[in-house]
Parts: sequence; C-alpha cells; structure tokens
Amino acid sequence: MNIAIIGLGLIGGSIARALKHETSDTVMGYDINKPTIYKAKLLEAIDCELTDERLSICDYVIIALYPKDTVEYVKANCTKFKKGAIVMDCCGIKKYVYDELSPLAEQNSFVYVGAHPMAGIERSGFENSTHRMFNNASIVITPPKNASIELLGDIKKFWGAIGFTNLEVTTPENHDRIIAYTSQLAHVVSSAYIKSPTAMDHSGFSAGSYKDMTRVARLNEKMWTELFLENRDYLLDEIKDMINSLEEYKKALENSDSDTLLALLKDGRERKIAADRKDLKE
Repeated sequence: MNIAIIGLGLIGGSIARALKHETSDTVMGYDINKPTIYKAKLLEAIDCELTDERLSICDYVIIALYPKDTVEYVKANCTKFKKGAIVMDCCGIKKYVYDELSPLAEQNSFVYVGAHPMAGIERSGFENSTHRMFNNASIVITPPKNASIELLGDIKKFWGAIGFTNLEVTTPENHDRIIAYTSQLAHVVSSAYIKSPTAMDHSGFSAGSYKDMTRVARLNEKMWTELFLENRDYLLDEIKDMINSLEEYKKALENSDSDTLLALLKDGRERKIAADRKDLKE
C-alpha cells in the first residue's frame, strides 16, 4: 500500500518508523520543517517526501498534527485524496475534528476515521520517535456511523501491523469524555503538583511516587493548551470533581478527623482495586 504521513513529530515519526520496520508498504512523509523530512529520509523512516501528486495515489493518509492544523490540512487538500482513501487523524480530542472532517469526507469520497494512539512519551519531536512506540498499546477509533465490519477489520489490521494489540471503538463524544479523565486531568494535576516550592528540594527524598506524579509535567504546552480548550467542558467537570475530593481530604486534616481520613483512603484503595479488576476482565 501507499501511505502518507502528515507531520513527522513524535507520533507521526513513530508511525512512519514502525511501518517501515514492520511492513513492506511505501511510506511518504510531509512535515512543515524541511530538515525533519531530510532526516526521516536519511534514517529510512520514509521512502520519499509527500507531494500533491503522490498524495493522490495514497491508500491511507495519516495526519499527526494538532487538531486545528489537522482540520486546515484536510480542508486544503481533500480534493487531492484518492477516491476511497482512508484518512485518519491522531488527535487527542475527537468531536471537534470529527464534526469538521466528516462532511468533507462525504463531499470528496474519502473515508474519515478518527484515531487516537494511546501511546507516547513526555518528549516531542522526530528525534524521540521509535518504531517500538506502539508495542502492546491501545488505539481508540471513532469511525463513521455507517462503518462496515470490513472497514473496521482493515483498520484493525493496519494498526495491528505496527504493534497495537487493542482497538477500542467509540463515539467522538464518549472519547472526549473519558480522555478528559484518563489523560487531560493527569496532565493538569502533574503540572500543578510540580509547582510546589518543595519540588526544588526533592532530590534524595523522592522515589517512584514523585516520578509518576511529575513525568507528564514535561509537556508540550502549545499542544496541550489546544487540547484542553477543545475539550473544555469535560475537563472542567473532572477538575471540579478533583477539587471536591481534595477538599474532603483537606477538611479531614484540618479537623484531625482520623475516622474520615481513614474512610477516604480506604475508599480510594478499593476503587483502585475495582478498576484494576475491571481491566483484567476486559
């Protein structure tokens, strides 16, 4: 197959590397940064630079850009896509992109499928990409409402070839609701946590808990600002719930209320165990 990858950063670069490492597909890449394209070619992450002519022969078009840039790219290039091509974005939010691109897919006879690779690291850029990024990872897709079993099978095969072992199918709205908790809230909490003055004194006093809590504070603020604002309502709900929970712990400490504090901690432990058991069942 001929595959186009738009955006050769951490995710796009890793997809390109994985495709070249695991498949015999022809991979064509585009990035706004020309040196990144040259580096990707030199390291054999892509076969060639993507041009308008080459875009028209691609069976899959993978767009690994920020949400607004993704929409702008498709609007500018949708008439160049091959008829029947499968176009997938890799954005961390889905409803905004889905609402913008679905009508364009119908008008221009390509298939649009939202995709969110649940993998990555706290560092960005092609230089941090790797063909192993997606090994044993999960990918969430938001297909068109009339998606056939054959289409879903093709998409599962595509992502499975580069390491993904679990495919979740959902709606754009449900994706954004859940991701506000599992990803976005974690980044907000990590960013807030590291702002304690005590963080500068952590050396020698910290272990796994500190590392787990602060890892994603080393984020790409431009990208995450856009993701947070595009998912504002769901994220605000999660932040309000977090604040309410923290207030309960704060109140128990202020009152030296050991019974309430014990009950809060016990409830948290039991909820974690229940969530882990649910993961094992699924």
